[in-house]
Amino acid sequence: MIDTVTHSVCSSPDCRSVSEFLVESDRQPSDEIFEEVIDYGDKTLYRFSHEGGDECPCECLGQFGCPVDRYFADRGELTLVFHATDFESLQTIAGELRERYPEMNIKRFVRDPADSSSVDNVFVDRGKLTEKQRQSLRTAYAMGYFERPRESNATEIAAALDISQSTFAEHLAAAQLKLFEDVLEDGS
Repeated sequence: MIDTVTHSVCSSPDCRSVSEFLVESDRQPSDEIFEEVIDYGDKTLYRFSHEGGDECPCECLGQFGCPVDRYFADRGELTLVFHATDFESLQTIAGELRERYPEMNIKRFVRDPADSSSVDNVFVDRGKLTEKQRQSLRTAYAMGYFERPRESNATEIAAALDISQSTFAEHLAAAQLKLFEDVLEDGS
């Protein structure tokens, strides 16, 4: 099991990135690309250098000057922990990660409790929505369903989507519930 990981990420394309990680001594990696740095007895620190590239989320974060604090790999799922300097940076980084890795989901957004700004930003994970929910929500928004007074009704939107009014209502209600969960979640 890997305990901690440290990265030195390249800021230019012509250099190599370096990663270090601690492994329990009885679980040494077999690949020759890993260089043993320090043997602590029960744990060993390894280092390896690698090319930068778009396929690595750590490299992507490094391009924004935002190195990975730690990461966990479990059953084919990678969890990254990083610290963005502000909400706008987080939005930019999340947008880039979502562009490169469409299956990415943000599990948690934690705001600095010392931040005394009056802005109350909340991260909304659109990845929770199914394609049909997103399409129903997008069409309803574009057709002015949420305007006051309404510019269109559920029957018109359902017709534009070529679905029944009850199906549209189900998709819209499910989408709203998922978005409200993010917006109204405790700790947001």
